[in-house]
Amino acid sequence: MTKAVCVLQGDCKGTLFFEQDGDAVKVTGQVSGLKQGLHGFHIHEFGDNTNGCTSAGPHFNPLAKEHGGPTDSVRHVGDLGNVEADSDGVAKVSITDKQIQLQGAHNIIGRTLVVHADPDDLGKGGHELSKTTGNAGGRLACGVIGITKA
Repeated sequence: MTKAVCVLQGDCKGTLFFEQDGDAVKVTGQVSGLKQGLHGFHIHEFGDNTNGCTSAGPHFNPLAKEHGGPTDSVRHVGDLGNVEADSDGVAKVSITDKQIQLQGAHNIIGRTLVVHADPDDLGKGGHELSKTTGNAGGRLACGVIGITKA
């Protein structure tokens, strides 16, 4: 069984755990220090945070598709939708996704997880950025996804 972890640093903090479960990856953990509401949650292409979260590049998109929601057939592999922070600014994360992988062609280990300032419109907002970023706003925090012992 392959497992990975990501420690988010920036304007908010968090630790996320990834576990390959058959053909899906479970993502669990929490993010704190957010404003209440929805925040875009994406895997970005590069595991480079040398210039903060900007160095992570665009969403992980090996199939060259438009941005979408996590249940859409047309989406970036890295499109995980939104996390929702409660009134205390804490988002409890529990996502199961069948496009990201911890091994193989869509491996996310060594890439960056980013939490955004605004809600991801899942490619349906009609904004010029909807089909590329979900118009999710600035990058609040990020961290490189690394393999961990099982």
